[in-house]
Amino acid sequence: MALLFLASIVAGCAGVSESQCPLGERAMVKADIFFGRGMRDGGEVSEREWQNFADAEITPRFPDGFTLLEANGQWRGAEGIVREKSKHLIVVLPTAASEKLEAVRAAYKRRFHQEAVLQFETRGCASF
Repeated sequence: MALLFLASIVAGCAGVSESQCPLGERAMVKADIFFGRGMRDGGEVSEREWQNFADAEITPRFPDGFTLLEANGQWRGAEGIVREKSKHLIVVLPTAASEKLEAVRAAYKRRFHQEAVLQFETRGCASF
């Protein structure tokens, strides 16, 4: 089984507005998405399958860039504690781009038969 956590958790509720940011900074969202690589049949999403997914679903939605990290996750499922390799996507984007994040999560759940993909958002000010 390949559940990694619950659906979307949003930090900071209201966040910040453009007018609250210092001169030269913009209101942005930092999104962290955690993709469990374990599959229900006991298999694992391979590096090739992951790269194909990233090329097809993540890169087109975030062409300006993102960060991917290797991770190890743990969660409590119906059968007890589950540990699995994971991928951690970090992307900083304008506050109005959340539909792109949801599209990536939905595509991963559909393609790899995942029950859930954890998303955590932090709102703040950023400069480039």
